[in-house]
This record gives sequence, structure tokens and C-alpha cells, in this order.
Amino acid sequence: MNYLFAGLPLLSVQSWTYILVGLTFSLYIFIAIWSRASSTKDFYVAGGGVSPLTNGAATAADWMSAASFISMAGLISFMGYDGGVYLMGWTGGYVLLALTIAPYLRKFGKFTVPDFIGDRYYSGTARLVAVLAAIIVSFTYVAGQMRGVGVVFSRFLETSIEWGVVIGMLIVFFYAVLGGMKGITYTQVAQYCVLIFAFMVPAIFIAIQMTGTPIPQLGFGGTLEDGTFLLDKLDSLHRDLGFHEYTSGKKSMIDVFAITCALMVGTAGLPHVIVRFFTVPDVRSARLSGGYALILIAILYTTAPAISAFARTNLLQTVYNEDTKEHVEYKAMPDWFKKWEETGLVAWSDKNNDGRIQYVAGPAIKGKTPTFAEDNGANGERLVTNPDESSKNELYIDRDIMVLANPEIADLPNWVIALVAAGGLAAALSTAAGLLLVISTSIAHDLLKMQLMPNISEKGELLAARISAAFAVVVAGYFGINPPGFVAAVVALAFGLAAASFFPAIILGIFYKRMNKEGAIAGMVVGLSLMLFYMLSYKFNMFGPTTADDWWFGISPEGFGTVAMVVNFVVSIVICQFTPAPPLEVQQIVEEIRIPSGAGEAQDH
Repeated sequence: MNYLFAGLPLLSVQSWTYILVGLTFSLYIFIAIWSRASSTKDFYVAGGGVSPLTNGAATAADWMSAASFISMAGLISFMGYDGGVYLMGWTGGYVLLALTIAPYLRKFGKFTVPDFIGDRYYSGTARLVAVLAAIIVSFTYVAGQMRGVGVVFSRFLETSIEWGVVIGMLIVFFYAVLGGMKGITYTQVAQYCVLIFAFMVPAIFIAIQMTGTPIPQLGFGGTLEDGTFLLDKLDSLHRDLGFHEYTSGKKSMIDVFAITCALMVGTAGLPHVIVRFFTVPDVRSARLSGGYALILIAILYTTAPAISAFARTNLLQTVYNEDTKEHVEYKAMPDWFKKWEETGLVAWSDKNNDGRIQYVAGPAIKGKTPTFAEDNGANGERLVTNPDESSKNELYIDRDIMVLANPEIADLPNWVIALVAAGGLAAALSTAAGLLLVISTSIAHDLLKMQLMPNISEKGELLAARISAAFAVVVAGYFGINPPGFVAAVVALAFGLAAASFFPAIILGIFYKRMNKEGAIAGMVVGLSLMLFYMLSYKFNMFGPTTADDWWFGISPEGFGTVAMVVNFVVSIVICQFTPAPPLEVQQIVEEIRIPSGAGEAQDH
């Protein structure tokens, strides 16, 4: 493939990474300075005058986080058929958000989700609960983004993950705190262009390399040079190594449904995505920008399954010799493997002391979190310090490296490898910026301005928002250095929290006039508390070790947001039946935001 780009300078991957990351970061900072916020309206909603196409691109970048760019294809690579729940949930969720929620919230005319809940439920307590939920959801989500930043920096700029997170923090701090939503919006447009180009270029190259077609989606169902179908080949490799077939699933149907539903309704309750629909002039523009965003998002999401299959096939063929049914000796492993070893995200332990990497089904490590020795073993391996000796598998691979390592495994040109690094950073930083803005506006506008300090000046509120964003950057950096799991898995928990807290309150607030403050507050508190308890118990083992056998109804923590959401709905509706109806003026507002006539103009109440 390198002969196609013989005219480009023969620079190292690291040199190309410095060039491309330096150029993209300079662009982001320039845009932040050019579009810096001068008022609270600029800071919160970019002045409310963003065009639909611009907002659609910014929304797509905000939506396609490190989980979409870095981790989703990696999860599908390892989970196969079962990984499809992430595709179904996230894409279906955006459709749900764009069609059923965003236009009505835009017509209501409020800056934030807590703002909507506070006014719709005529209660400072409801606003306070919503602020708390927004902060919890956003911090959980941003932890995944910062881990993604650390993974990229640790490999491609050869820094530690800790320093990678710190550098990412400084960049986000600069353009999020200086530019607010106005700066973030135009920066995210640039970041969308970078991330989608970085995602598609290697996908096209590898599709041509493996299947002879430049369209990855067709290559996913295409044939290899030997005439076998790609997916048949992948199933065969999985069977030979003792893995579950790639094209069949192991998850129970109830868990598949629960995860898909939690991701869908969680999407429709995510405050950092919802706020994007307040940056356009009117409801019609909100609908248009939603349509544009869906098209732009679909480019990546329809390509992800192909990238997953390409990466998994190349990986298995790299560490497994099909002709002799023997595993390749370590000394024959390509440079990409040894370079990723240095990050600690790939490791192997030679359990049978034969000098070879044995990659078969089963855990390579004990427990959930691997730790790595500083020195090498007798056969040159980067030791896993807590190997599971009961398993024959000797290879540990962090799922989050699959998209980033894919161009190296496929031996693509150095500039393509570096481009993927720049794209991964664009995806992580664009979403991190949106989340940090949600945290800062929740504190400065919804808590200080609307609750504690109603007489604060606009200048004082803007300063408070920037200080809050700075605080949020520091906390986000801590979670990036001490991540609770894989990027996509952590992000999935954020969706569950949003589903458990915001979705019922928003849906009932729009479509059920009788819904009152008592019901909404009780539902949000119960739903959020239940999801937090389940997440801490069965994901982080805070109350003692647990296994999948302990899950309620066989539902994983990533899918439990569906159960907590149903409980929220039931509690909200039951409580509202035994408490006073909302004031007539509130009921009239609910009627008005659902009237099609005049939908082209934002309604301020």
C-alpha cells in the first residue's frame, strides 16, 4: 500500500503524529480564540444563531466520542455479534432524540435540561436534582473520553498515559473555558472533519487490501483473495482458537434488549447532546440539524462493523499461523506488537515457557484489571504480573487499542497511522468539551443563577461558568488517569444513568400535562439511586465481589438503566396521581410546546 504514497516524506509514525496532532490542535485553539464567548448566551448556546448544517456537524462530533471512534469497533471485534447492541442502541437513540424530544425542548426555549425540568416542574428542588444528575452523568461520560486521550498519547506520542491525559486537559481547558459553546461549536465542526477522515481513510485502505473494494461496508460482506467470505474466515479462525463464533451471540435476549434500550433512551436524555439543539435559531432549524447530524453519524456507524471484522481478522492472522496450526514465535512478531507492549495495553505471559505467544479462548489475567511488570521475562515477554494459570491463553489485549492499532497491523503508511491518532484525539476532545460545558452551565446557571444567587451579574455568571469548567477539567483528568474500565463500557454506564434519571422526566414533561413536581422529583431520585447502587455493586464490586450470576434478571450493569427507567416511570406516575395537579399555566405551556403551528419560531416562557 505504501507505493501509492511514494511522494510523501518518509517520516516516522511519531514524527507524523507530532505534525498532524500539532496542526489540528493549533486549528482548535485558533478557532477558540476567533470565536470566544463574550456573553452568557454565547457561552451557553453559541448566541442561538448557528446554522443547521454547522450545528449538525458539531452535534455529530459531540455525539461521536472516544467510545464511538476508539472503543466501539474494539468491543465489536472482541464480542462479535453481541457487540451489535452498541450500534443498535446508539444509532436508534439518536433517532429517538431527534424526532421525539429535541424539537419540543427547543420550542420550550430553555438553555439546559435542568432549566427545562426546573421550569416545567415549577420547583427549585426538581432543578437541583436535575443538576446533580447532569453532573453525575457528565463526569461518568467524560471519564471514558479522558481514558481515550491517554491511550492515544501513550502510544503515538510515547508519553505516559498520565501525561497524555494532562496534555488533553490543557487543550480542552483552553478552548472550552475561553470559547464556551460558541468556541466549542465551531471547534467541533473542525473535529468532525478530522475524525471522520481519520476513521474512513484506513477503513478504505484495508477494505481494498483485504477484499478488493474501496467501500468498507461492501468489504464487510465481501470475499478475501482465497475466495472465502471474510466473515466465514473469521468464524473459522475463532473456532480453531476456541473462541465463540464471531457471527453468533452468547448474550441472553433479555440482556441484549436491556442494553439496547438503555443506550437508546439514555441517548435521548444526554444533556450535552440535547443542549446542541438550543444553539440554532428556531424549531425548524433544530429538526434540520438533527437530520444532518444523523447522516453524518451514519457514515462512521455503518463503517464500524467492517473495521471490527478487518481488525479482528488481521490480529488473529498476526499471532496465529493457520498453515501449521502453530502460534507464531515472539521473535517473529511485527514491530506494532512490540511498540504497543510499551504502553502496557498489550502483554503476554509465557505460561508453558516455549517462547511463543499462545492466543486462545480464556482469560490471560486474573481479575478485571491487569498490572504489568517493569522488566521482561526470560523469553522477552512483557510480563503480566497476575496471570491466570488455569487458562492456556497467554495474550492480553486491551480492547481500546483495536482501531488505533489496526493501521499498524495492516502495515499502512505512517501518515495514515498518525492520522488515526489525530482522529481519536478529535473524537475524545470534542465530546469532553461538550460534557465540561454541561457541568459548568449546570453549576453557574442552574445552581448559582437560578437557585443560590439570583442577582448575580452576567459578568459574574460567566466567570463562575469558567471557574466551574476549570474544576471539571481537573476532576475529568483524575478519572482519565484512573479509569473504571474500557471506554465504551464506562460510557454505556453514563447512558444508563441518563436513562434512569432524565428520560422519564423529559418525556412525561412534554407529553403528560398531569405530571407534577412531586412525581418527577420522586422518579428521578429513585431511578438515579437505583442505577447508582446497581452500577457500584455489580460493575465496581463496591459491596463485595460479584459475577454475572448475581445480576438481577440476568441484566448487566450496562443494561440496567432500562430497569431503573421503568421504575422511574412507575414511581413518577403513581406519585403524581396522589398529589396536586400542576398549575394551569404550566399545563398551558405543555399544550403550547406540542402545537405544530408556529413551530418555526422559538417559544420563550
